[in-house]
Amino acid sequence: MVESQIKIVQEKSKEELNKNRKPSVAFATLGCRVNHYETEAMTEKFIREGYEITEFENFADVYVINTCSVTNMSDKKSRQIIGRARRKNENAVIAAVGCYSQVSPEEVSKIDGVDVVLGTRNKGDVVYYVNKAKDEGKVQVAVGEVLKNKTFEELNIEEYQDKTRAFLKIQDGCNRFCTYCLIPYTRGRTCSKDPDKVLEEIKRLEEHGFKEIILSGIHTASYGVDLEGDVTLISLLQEIEKLDGIERVRIGSIEPSFFTDEVIEKMKYMKKLCPQFHLSLQSGCDETLKRMNRRYTAKEYEEAVYKIRENLKDASITTDVIVGFPGETDEEFNETYKFLERIKLTKTHIFKFSPRKGTKAEHMPNQVDGTIKEKRSKALIELNNKNEGEFSKSLVGREMDVLVEKELNEKPGYFEGYTRNYVRVIFESKNNGIIGKIVKCKIEEANGDYVGGKIIESN
Repeated sequence: MVESQIKIVQEKSKEELNKNRKPSVAFATLGCRVNHYETEAMTEKFIREGYEITEFENFADVYVINTCSVTNMSDKKSRQIIGRARRKNENAVIAAVGCYSQVSPEEVSKIDGVDVVLGTRNKGDVVYYVNKAKDEGKVQVAVGEVLKNKTFEELNIEEYQDKTRAFLKIQDGCNRFCTYCLIPYTRGRTCSKDPDKVLEEIKRLEEHGFKEIILSGIHTASYGVDLEGDVTLISLLQEIEKLDGIERVRIGSIEPSFFTDEVIEKMKYMKKLCPQFHLSLQSGCDETLKRMNRRYTAKEYEEAVYKIRENLKDASITTDVIVGFPGETDEEFNETYKFLERIKLTKTHIFKFSPRKGTKAEHMPNQVDGTIKEKRSKALIELNNKNEGEFSKSLVGREMDVLVEKELNEKPGYFEGYTRNYVRVIFESKNNGIIGKIVKCKIEEANGDYVGGKIIESN
């Protein structure tokens, strides 16, 4: 009798605990900066609905996977992460949102454990559909036609989890239709955030203590093409320049054609703009670029690089390169290698070509063997390590401003931050109050992908 009474009390206690416990949600984000921005916005929506945020590796009531579909591996990774979530809590509501869901909604909805499938232009509705899946006990699929949707989805963020740098999505979609790329089909046509709303959001971020913002988009250079009036990325940067508080502004991936003489001339006088640009390349061979439908030549790219370096002090230029694109011969690859060897970019991200279903490149003749792709990838990785190391060495002895992001967990008393040209700096300090502040460091040593520094003064 006593034992049964104890059991009843215990069960009631559990019920009460469950009743009072806030539901939890965990996020996993794949892919680009835009995805990370959107995850931050979704996080805020769940918090406002009374959810607690937990790490993805923890037990949670809801798991949201913000998927990517740039490569076949991205799709595979999305499926693996969904599986991990189900193993963590078989009763959890699992929402798969984003690019993979957009391009293959039926396929995603059939993955064991998926309860909610949303595309790329309705992530803001994720809480509604999660609750709907809970209430109705059936899979919710809400994926619209993005190519016909030219409306920018407003996903404002009020409270960032990180208080140093903030991503700000200003543009979505792409009109370029490169032959290897699914993005126009996953993200739709170009659409832009109203410039007044961009400026309002930046002001709010400044009020919350941010020092740096990163203007992000799928094809950032096309910002404004869908808006009325003379709205461009450069006109937006000029307006941001007038704002108080924010000290640094970065722009996301950009194409070489953006850097006209007129644009460069205006950038020269911008004090907030960071001299760090991700200048998309993909190949240093004109024939390969034509098959990719990239709409610029290697010469035009090189001219943009030199223009930037001549006019913007301490400019750092990074890029992406695809190896093994269909039809890429040894001669074409060697052109790319020599091109990169000559222009010495700060960092090159190398990707082995992965045919995507639904793209022109999928059915192009002369597909390149995997072993050849691997060999070419290794050669460019080695070249990148050399170029990256040389750029780091060029900074030794310099005094540079560093925005401090965090103290290193593995090395207490040592802090990590980034220069204006986005070089990672690690330095020692006894003052943990410098996180989120800009400090001056003297660069003392180069260590490949980061430099060691000594703090001189803090603002």
